[in-house]
Amino acid sequence: MNSTELELQTLKYPIGNFKVPEAYSNTLISECKQTIAGFADVIQDKVKGLTHEQLNWKYRPNGWTVKQVVHHCADSHMNAFIRFKWTLTENKPLIKPYHEASWAELPDSLEGDVEDSLTILKGLHRRFAVLLNNLDQDDLEKTFVHPDWDDPLSLNMTLCLYAWHCKHHLAHIDNALKSKGIYNNQ
Repeated sequence: MNSTELELQTLKYPIGNFKVPEAYSNTLISECKQTIAGFADVIQDKVKGLTHEQLNWKYRPNGWTVKQVVHHCADSHMNAFIRFKWTLTENKPLIKPYHEASWAELPDSLEGDVEDSLTILKGLHRRFAVLLNNLDQDDLEKTFVHPDWDDPLSLNMTLCLYAWHCKHHLAHIDNALKSKGIYNNQ
């Protein structure tokens, strides 16, 4: 990989790719729950007071704007919450994936007020935290089927994935703000 490719990979995955944990310790699960519980406040703090121009800065060439990232988090985390509820109430449900890149190009993601998605995230993550804090190990070992994955996915793994997802997109926002819009014309 040359230096340009490495830089683009670093901008796309600023905290690295998600890695499935080898084990799900109580400490890891607790940390993931805390990340999800606090996410709405952290993302709100990051975008509070940003101008229209700043909300439209991209975090990498051909990447999303800060605004699209916020809206994507609301879309993605709603899907995650629903996947948890299906898995807790059905036996290995088959979930429906969505085309996140296409959703990010819809008018609500391009033109919608970030406050609307921040409001969704605030309530959603409160509910998500209540749900997660009342699950036991047997619950977290339940699985669902994603048509794009070979094996069923456990709620343990999904919890870790979405904690990573929170940090991943917070880093995107940080990169967009550091870049001051230099990627918008690339």
